[in-house]
Amino acid sequence: MRQRRFLPSIKLLLALDAVVRHGSVTEAAAELDLTQSTVSRLILSLEEQLGKQLFSREHRRLIPNAAAISYQRDVARALDMVQRASMSVVTNPDGGTLSLAVLPTFATRWLGPRLPEFLNAHPGIAINMSTRIGRFDFSSEVFDAAIYFGDQDWSDVHHLKLFDETVTACVSPEFAAAHRMETLHELSNVPMIHLESRSSFWADWFQGQGGQPTGAGGMLVDQFSMVIQAAISGLGVALLPNYLAQIEISEGRLVPVLKQGVSVRGAYWLVWPKEKNDNIALKAFCNWLTDQSTVFYACQP
Repeated sequence: MRQRRFLPSIKLLLALDAVVRHGSVTEAAAELDLTQSTVSRLILSLEEQLGKQLFSREHRRLIPNAAAISYQRDVARALDMVQRASMSVVTNPDGGTLSLAVLPTFATRWLGPRLPEFLNAHPGIAINMSTRIGRFDFSSEVFDAAIYFGDQDWSDVHHLKLFDETVTACVSPEFAAAHRMETLHELSNVPMIHLESRSSFWADWFQGQGGQPTGAGGMLVDQFSMVIQAAISGLGVALLPNYLAQIEISEGRLVPVLKQGVSVRGAYWLVWPKEKNDNIALKAFCNWLTDQSTVFYACQP
């Protein structure tokens, strides 16, 4: 049986969360559509219920102590979970909600266009997606599963391999007309666009083309969307995952350079915590994603 003393009401927790986040009772009151005095009273009620002082009072300001800051972090996660659960009840009353963390560009350019097929085949399942670049601790997040790029080394999770990474070098049609790039030597003389998170991309690509990597310079960016835009703008040669490259090539914004679909290190994986094994929505998604990945990989150049 849960002890009510340690289950403050939502209004008390919302007041704590807002005051700590904003560092201001005035801004917290504006967010919650309450008066400043009401917010202050809510904070005092919370402290009285817990029997713990969370704020010091200085010149009518509330200054959170270390306990308040730590408490707010946990409360914010709990509020997020309650909000997601409530949204699921409203948007999908039959249940079967799946919360996914997905790489930004993968979500918009690969997974997103395919999702309608899954949702049409599984009308009782709703999917919530948020983007994440790095790995995280499932115990402190609200996700059921995640899609990431790398090796099979995310600890304490189950792995489902989607497909290996293959890449294609691309340039804008205008850049291709202005530069000779028929050999690796000629290519090494033009600027290359580099992605921060894929430091081995170009070295792997040169080896896959049968040559040695060069030290050619160029700009450095942190998102594939920026890589694509830089290439379209004629700033150099972009190295793109094949699922991105083929979209841009088919729409005429970029053209391929030398051999397409070169294998490089790394793969795309779906991972989920071991305690989620019996999640019916996740099982359905895994089966569908396996089929989608097989078809996609078989169709690559």
